[in-house]
Amino acid sequence: MVEQLPFTALLNRLFAGPVTALLHALGFHVENPAAPMSNAFAMEVLVFLLLTLFFVIVRSRLSVEKPGGLQHTMELFHEFVVDQSHEIIGHGSEIFTSFLVTLGLFILGCNLIGLVPEFESPTASPVVPLGCALVAFFYYHYHGFRRQGVGKYLLHFAGPMPVLAPLMIPIEIASHLARVLSLTIRLFANMFAGDMVTLVFFSLVPVAIPVLFLGLHVGVSLLQAYIFVLLTMVYLAGAVAEEH
Repeated sequence: MVEQLPFTALLNRLFAGPVTALLHALGFHVENPAAPMSNAFAMEVLVFLLLTLFFVIVRSRLSVEKPGGLQHTMELFHEFVVDQSHEIIGHGSEIFTSFLVTLGLFILGCNLIGLVPEFESPTASPVVPLGCALVAFFYYHYHGFRRQGVGKYLLHFAGPMPVLAPLMIPIEIASHLARVLSLTIRLFANMFAGDMVTLVFFSLVPVAIPVLFLGLHVGVSLLQAYIFVLLTMVYLAGAVAEEH
């Protein structure tokens, strides 16, 4: 049995009853009704709460005359996402900015929170990257249907020539499903490996050397969040491209 983190234990102590009842109502079996929430779920909730508080703080400090350092940082992050999405998706990419920024910050927060004692990175558990991948999957398909129309969007699965449709349709479906698998495994494997390497070195060698791996963990966290958002942009670009 996996040991509960302090925050997980707190959530289970406060909300075990309602959560267990909800899961039973949805037809899920709960092995431990007194602790239905896992560490990964609890860390997701914590990242969500911290991001909500962060957004509130940023919003309360917005100023045209005297922007602070926090506002400058977020404006740089926002502009970076806007520039990247405009370059990859093209005209009209602005409508995706809020989703892409939120997705990037959520994944980055989930990656970095494991550096805090008594916490762990929820992205080091496969269910969290899978959830993020499914959100991205349904999001870009939704906008593909919205931009192209149902018939026109489905038509691109058949390929450029009708005679190739029986071959192209299974390949296209498998390709899109593989995107979910690719996003999930890439994020999970990198974060899980990073956590394991850091823990091993902390247990075997003096503190000075593991600190270097903490810096590496931060770099990997930033890189994986960026790659996840970048690939989501690429999939969006394919879904809303006019040639479809």
